[in-house]
Amino acid sequence: MTNTLNRRGFLAATGAMAGGLAFIGPAGLHAQEGGTLRFALSTYPPSFDGWASGGTAAGTIKLLMHRGLLSYDPEGMIRGELAESWEVDDNGVWTFKLRDAKWHDGSPVTAEDIAWNVTEAQKPDSAAFLQAQLAQIIAVETPDDKTVRMITQEPLAVVPGWFAHYNMPMIKKGEPRDTMIGAGPFKMGERDRGVSLTLNANPDYYKEGLPKLATVEAIVYSDENLRVAALEAGDVDLIEYVPWQSMAKVDENPDLSLNAVDGPFMYLTFNATRAPFDNPLVRRAVAHAIKREDIVAAAFFDRGGVLEHLPIADKSEFFNPEFANAWNYDPEKAKALLTEAGYPDGFSCTMLSTAQYGMHQSTAEVCQAYLSMIGINAQLDLPEWSTRVQKGNEGNYDLAVFGTTAANNDPDGLTNMLDGSQPPSFVRSHGLETPEITAALAEGRASFDTEERKKIYKEMERIAIETAPIVGLAWRSQGYAMKNSVSGFSNLPGQLTFYSGITLEETMIG
Repeated sequence: MTNTLNRRGFLAATGAMAGGLAFIGPAGLHAQEGGTLRFALSTYPPSFDGWASGGTAAGTIKLLMHRGLLSYDPEGMIRGELAESWEVDDNGVWTFKLRDAKWHDGSPVTAEDIAWNVTEAQKPDSAAFLQAQLAQIIAVETPDDKTVRMITQEPLAVVPGWFAHYNMPMIKKGEPRDTMIGAGPFKMGERDRGVSLTLNANPDYYKEGLPKLATVEAIVYSDENLRVAALEAGDVDLIEYVPWQSMAKVDENPDLSLNAVDGPFMYLTFNATRAPFDNPLVRRAVAHAIKREDIVAAAFFDRGGVLEHLPIADKSEFFNPEFANAWNYDPEKAKALLTEAGYPDGFSCTMLSTAQYGMHQSTAEVCQAYLSMIGINAQLDLPEWSTRVQKGNEGNYDLAVFGTTAANNDPDGLTNMLDGSQPPSFVRSHGLETPEITAALAEGRASFDTEERKKIYKEMERIAIETAPIVGLAWRSQGYAMKNSVSGFSNLPGQLTFYSGITLEETMIG
């Protein structure tokens, strides 16, 4: 099979050629159903930076205001957004054709806008979540106002996934990165910092009949129990981050619906700029010291599963069963690794997490207890969420508990957690170089052949098991809950659950 056929086959398999034309209609045919949806957020967004990672609540607000070139449908398939079609040629050049869309200020979305987004976000000092990926685009061409051509260093199969990511929305050329001017279904209205945000329907949105809501009122309930109580009392219509101890209660309430999927995961990151976590033996010792069943029970009320390898789901075609228990609970092995590393009596350190989300704190507490059994005295640091993000970005910790999903359901979606060549980020270990993993990821994204990619990612996982750039802890169920009067909202499958805010354009209340 030639490379041309491989690329075409890859595009067909991922739905990339579909272009998502079915839901687009001519401008001006908007029939708003109206109504206000009261959505309980778990936190106020740390920032509105379009290209930075700030957590799920921030991502949801971005998905209300902004749109990227592509996105995902409720079944998890890539679809068109600002791009109505996209294709790759024999030389690996990706071409995106733009549809007629407007920014919130009424000006048209042009190819020049898109090119500016790419060239700005790929700059080494941009701190964009996808900076390292976008840096592989060596030229962006705009033959006309509706055409964008992207030339990469070598043919890359995974480019569509970059532009479907909610941390790569398109913003108007020249606007600040935290601009409220987007091309999404809602416009930012009133804001009460730390308390609430009001977003109103965009009458010029490019999808016929959408959004179906007139207003989304996002109200912050940082206490997870109060968030559930507000839903039960009818004070809000939809909540994110349903606490695991409340899922059964919500599920049994005839007036409410629970929509939960498995996909997110908890893991540990390390500060490799100082001892002892610059030593892979110490990181592996930590991996073998923790009994993950207790995390699943304590943090997730058994709504999840143990994770003793890289977060590649067992239903994935890239899953490697021989690595499934590579970081199994083995305290004697953990002690032996510490001794080999030169720490036979253990050591003291700080473990960063947050008290704002119960599962983060509970996970940290279980880890702390088990680490103490092998001589590691981990002092917990549990600030509120925005401070936890800042400390993670700055490397102000020794080891840290974190939870997220991959960027998508492809192993390349783990890049931001594993690739140490990228700028500092709270989602990955601080100052930890991963040259072999970086090379494997680059090789994997350059191949359009699935069997070849399987071999590449298998070797990458073997290296990761030995070097422990992160340590998997637990899969977890991620739930939204809503009143029965809410329809149209979908919890996207697997690793895409945090993209679910995309479906608020289809949501109705009444």
